[in-house]
Amino acid sequence: MLQKLRDKTSGWIVTVILGLLMIPFLFVIDNSYLGGVGSQNVAKVSAPPSWWHSAPSWWPARLLWKHHEISAQEFRERFEQVRQGERQRQGEDFDPRKFESVENKLAVLDQLIDEQVVRLAGEQAGVVIGDAAVREYIASMPAFLGQDGKFSDTQYRMALAGGNPPRTPTQFQELVRQSLQQSVIPSGLQNSGFITQAETERLLKLLGETRDVEIAALPPVPEDTTPVTDAQIKQWYDGHAKDFRQPETVTLEYVEINGAALPAPAAPDDAALRKRYDEEKAKFVSPEQRLASHILLTGADAEAKATKLAAEAKAPGADFAALAKANSEDPGSKAQGGDLGWVEHGAMVKPFEDALFAAKAGDIVGPVKTDFGYHLIQVREIRGGQGKPFEAVRDQLLAEETKAGADRAYNELAGRLVDAINRSPSDLAAAAKDVGLPLNTVGPVSRADAAGLLSDPAVLRAAFSDVLVQDGTASDPIALGGATNHSVVIRVAGHTEEQALPLDKAREKVIAAVHADRQRQAAEKAADALLAKLKAGQTLQGLAAAEKLQVSPLPGLPRTQPVPTPEINHAVFSAPVPAEGKPSYGKVDANGHVLVYAVTKVTPGNIKEVTAEQQNQLKQQLSQIDGMAAAKAYIDAMRKRYLVQTTENNL
Repeated sequence: MLQKLRDKTSGWIVTVILGLLMIPFLFVIDNSYLGGVGSQNVAKVSAPPSWWHSAPSWWPARLLWKHHEISAQEFRERFEQVRQGERQRQGEDFDPRKFESVENKLAVLDQLIDEQVVRLAGEQAGVVIGDAAVREYIASMPAFLGQDGKFSDTQYRMALAGGNPPRTPTQFQELVRQSLQQSVIPSGLQNSGFITQAETERLLKLLGETRDVEIAALPPVPEDTTPVTDAQIKQWYDGHAKDFRQPETVTLEYVEINGAALPAPAAPDDAALRKRYDEEKAKFVSPEQRLASHILLTGADAEAKATKLAAEAKAPGADFAALAKANSEDPGSKAQGGDLGWVEHGAMVKPFEDALFAAKAGDIVGPVKTDFGYHLIQVREIRGGQGKPFEAVRDQLLAEETKAGADRAYNELAGRLVDAINRSPSDLAAAAKDVGLPLNTVGPVSRADAAGLLSDPAVLRAAFSDVLVQDGTASDPIALGGATNHSVVIRVAGHTEEQALPLDKAREKVIAAVHADRQRQAAEKAADALLAKLKAGQTLQGLAAAEKLQVSPLPGLPRTQPVPTPEINHAVFSAPVPAEGKPSYGKVDANGHVLVYAVTKVTPGNIKEVTAEQQNQLKQQLSQIDGMAAAKAYIDAMRKRYLVQTTENNL
């Protein structure tokens, strides 16, 4: 039997059978073996060999190509870095759920692909980064410098070990090597940017340009009352589907905790107030201050001079201020006879302060040595250091104790609510009942139509967060608008994703959109008719009465300011320069109103009004822009030459 099987499994028949069996097997092989993106990666960038730039990209010729893949882990790390940057930039307005959009993920992936394109281009160009260059770059990084401004190996290793993710020095050096290799060509192109003086002057003339303009507002177009047929409604709805979307909504249960609505706590008696006074007595003691003067002496013989001068200052009838003016080397106080004003604890270096506050009023102490030299110190007067009596601060204590009682009541209630929620996180109604607070229900509401306390940014973020939407559990208390003792606990009882608004619900909006479009077309038609008359030789002023135009002259309109509106300014300065005696005409849609304008005069900017320093700064900025554009063009060109494959499902 076995022999018969062996006989039957030889020859061309078995070859065909095995070939057929291999076909489905190929579909379970990691696609990277056949030139695709690896199963754990998000993108792959491939470049033809440097010795065969026209090598075909089909298999098996693709085996000659050089490849770099971007792993899902690399993408997640970069996406998290971008997320943290946006969180810092936006602060409380940051919406983590909104940030997780496909557009943001693709933007980060595109950045990673560009980096790999540049890396491949550098490798093919033979760019090599030596060990010395890597070490020099690392040694200059601020994160690794010690307090002395020099590279600290200990700080370097600690920073790498505590990074996210942690890296060894070898791994970090390789990362730096790749980064430098990627940046060599783009940096060179960016630094090569330049602009001529003639180009700079031309741009200055454009930036400083002003135009004399006349703006004409046409009479309002009559309201469109022509009926909109079902066919027109369907056609508009199908052609503008993105305009008719039902936003993401949530139905919420919430419990409000408002300290202001709680019963006022019992007024504290004098015993409680005196107890608080005794506990916080130090708060009611004014800080001790000393009115001081000093004489500062420096140099090799400063101590001997200070000792001698101290004897003179302590002699009967001595004038300390006169001695300071004659001998002190402190430029800040010498002219004022050494006067330092009123000094509190912590204002002076320790040896000076210790001597000053150990002396009595009228004492002259010293010499006292500090890092600045030797001091003679005169204590002219002492004030403060006395506590206020209970009666003087009773009202303050009463207000503080009353507020503390209100805070305790609020915190106790909030704590009881949290405890009740922890016993059954999905049953906010039961928790509210346990603590005697009403349960409120609202919804469905979107981010745009939330009102009252639910419109608070922190509440909105929580209401549409993945955690509350998916789990259906109650939130922690959310403080409202920075208010004291006012918060809300919410639970998402229902959730609906953003979706297309059905035609039956969008019908009235569609009809309104059709009417608005008809009116816009009518206004455009009226503006075109007016433009035709103007181009035929008539003027705005001449047509104003007959056409019922509201003509507004705008002489000297500047290019660089968005007046009267950004849209009008852009249109006016996009119009051709008028010929002698022939204005340039055009129309512009300004917030739904079609306007007609005439450019009657163009005045170039005066270069003489721009200083040489300003011209040089502009020239440098333009050179940087030119260099950045060259680097971007290079990356785009390389990307077109290379093969880029992505697997968005792995993002």
